[in-house]
Amino acid sequence: MCGIIGVVGETEETAAVDVLLDGLSQLEYRGYDSAGIALANTELNVHKAQGELEALESAVSRPALRGSSTGIGHTRWSTHGPPSDANAHPHTDADEQVAVVHNGIIENYQALRDELTAAGVEFASDTDTEVVPHLIASHLAAGDDPERAFRRAVDRIEGSYAIAAVFAGEDAIYGVRNESPLVLGLGDDASYLASDVPAFIDHTDRVVYLEDGEFVRLGPDGVQVTDADGTRVETTVETVDWDAADTGKSGYDHYMLKEIHEQPTALRQCLRGRVDELEGDISLESLADLEQSGPVQFVACGTSYHAALYGAALCREHGVRATASIASEYTTDRVPVDEDTLVVGVTQSGETADTLRALREASRAGGRTLAVTNTVGSSITRVCDHALYIRAGPEIGVAATKTFASQQLALTLLAASLSNTSSHREIESLRAVPDQVQTVLDTSQAKAIAEEFVNADAFFFIGRGLAYPVALEGALKFKEITYEHAEGFAAGELKHGPLALVTKDTPVFAIVTGDGKRARKTISNIKEVEARDAPVIVVTDGESEAERYADHVLEIPATDERGATVLANVQLQLVSYWVANLLGRSIDKPRNLAKSVTVE
Repeated sequence: MCGIIGVVGETEETAAVDVLLDGLSQLEYRGYDSAGIALANTELNVHKAQGELEALESAVSRPALRGSSTGIGHTRWSTHGPPSDANAHPHTDADEQVAVVHNGIIENYQALRDELTAAGVEFASDTDTEVVPHLIASHLAAGDDPERAFRRAVDRIEGSYAIAAVFAGEDAIYGVRNESPLVLGLGDDASYLASDVPAFIDHTDRVVYLEDGEFVRLGPDGVQVTDADGTRVETTVETVDWDAADTGKSGYDHYMLKEIHEQPTALRQCLRGRVDELEGDISLESLADLEQSGPVQFVACGTSYHAALYGAALCREHGVRATASIASEYTTDRVPVDEDTLVVGVTQSGETADTLRALREASRAGGRTLAVTNTVGSSITRVCDHALYIRAGPEIGVAATKTFASQQLALTLLAASLSNTSSHREIESLRAVPDQVQTVLDTSQAKAIAEEFVNADAFFFIGRGLAYPVALEGALKFKEITYEHAEGFAAGELKHGPLALVTKDTPVFAIVTGDGKRARKTISNIKEVEARDAPVIVVTDGESEAERYADHVLEIPATDERGATVLANVQLQLVSYWVANLLGRSIDKPRNLAKSVTVE
């Protein structure tokens, strides 16, 4: 949530104002409700506006601002105070000598605000962020130079934050991070600071990921990274292995649809070099030194929590003791941890605050930790002892699609690796999944089903076994982008309460794969809702003949249960997309939601 972009320097083709506004457009996927920029000349030039980025664009004259080579920009997702022009970032002090943008939460802001108010400061916003420029200004007034004033202000702050500041009359940006992402971009003629790489990927692919507690100064003479004591820090420059074209829509109407169709490629990337069909072997090189005999605890939020449920179920099927917890509810006094415990944090962004907190707590309790993430260099990879990358590539749509499918496959590999059990048949099935997903994409009837049920009162999703977390994910995806009521249930739980909600206007999507006991029991649940006149849409491979009891069928190729649930999820993603499209929803940027949730 929220986005930061900063630049010092310019080329003949690109001025700072263009970098800021274009960079903010690349960060829209993170979720926001206002935006703003501040350019530093002899005086600060601040522009901000509530609403979509277009509102800011219309308030800014790019040609008039092209004389500035230094600036910062921000997209805000509201926490303290409602969306408004006043609450939008950047925030300044009363004399507009310093402008600040901030991601995260300043936990002691009220005490700082009370102190500053008592000293005569008048606040112009409801935000926690505004205390920062006023603190900096108080140190400037005491005679500190900008860098010392910035450091002394940060010393007073408690909480999670990524902060960037510019000063009137100085061609530089000062930044710091603590439990909120901040990354440097190193160009030939300019330097960049952002909350995420897409903000500046048009200009450079050379990046430095800042660590917690590190300060940075970007100036005309280059970039300097220091620790809290001001000691120079040696940094590692990495090259991002994707370019700006990867984050475009490539002719699709929405990023979400593009990313749904990218899933065959993403899944092949997830499997590449990790499965050997001839030897019947799964090899996770990054986990070669991980030996596990104790319990495994998964922690995650949202879509990643559904992946965690999936991973825990797979582990249990492989004989590994495993549980899954919602990260915000996880505590080591409720779920005991010792040195034999492996705690696995699942997060596509690697910056999810609740998941990071849970992992830190587990580490303090003596447990070992593993990150399952999509983002190289993210905070979770620094917090954890080990990392397993899902390799989905950049995902811009707020509603996760290809990252969930890649999590499913990565956790399938993890479960087999932890148990040291894999078979030729299992690996053969995994290798077939990308092509089978392509078959689903090429043949799906999801659009026709969406057209029939777009005006339904509510939507239910049911499944058993590995299909249960997929049913939960199908309902979450549906409500995220359609804004319609949708719920996912373990199929057997319908008769224990939810059946009271079933009517002829509540279509039920049932995942039925294979022809075993679970499939037969799910068919019994289908008959229960059918007896209440609810329309039934079955997602099935046809093995159980569940289509005989359904009003509509979404077909998937026959495979084992692991592959089938990946394929079923793709069909449900398409249903959600087409219903949202028919309703005219904001599919890539659903209201009130953020891609990367960096506050608890």
